[in-house]
Amino acid sequence: MTETYAGPVTADEIVDSPPGETDRLQRAADALLAEGPGAAGARPLRRAVREDAAAVRDWGRDRAGRLRGAVQDEPVRATVSALAIGVVIGLLAAR
Repeated sequence: MTETYAGPVTADEIVDSPPGETDRLQRAADALLAEGPGAAGARPLRRAVREDAAAVRDWGRDRAGRLRGAVQDEPVRATVSALAIGVVIGLLAAR
């Protein structure tokens, strides 16, 4: 076997990577864990799911409204686009 230990390491030999997103997330996770399970920032799972579902519902309604407005503004363009997408999906499904 080969010995990999090369002796004590000096501070000059240690190369730190620049702080990045991973380091920031790790510090945030450590802070949350340090606060404990009853922390003010923690949400019960059921409430978190409800809030996320409400956010998705609002996002969907907003996008549907924008799509409806775009179709009303340019109905021919929307029809041709939908027809083209349908043809492409049909060709892919036929394979």
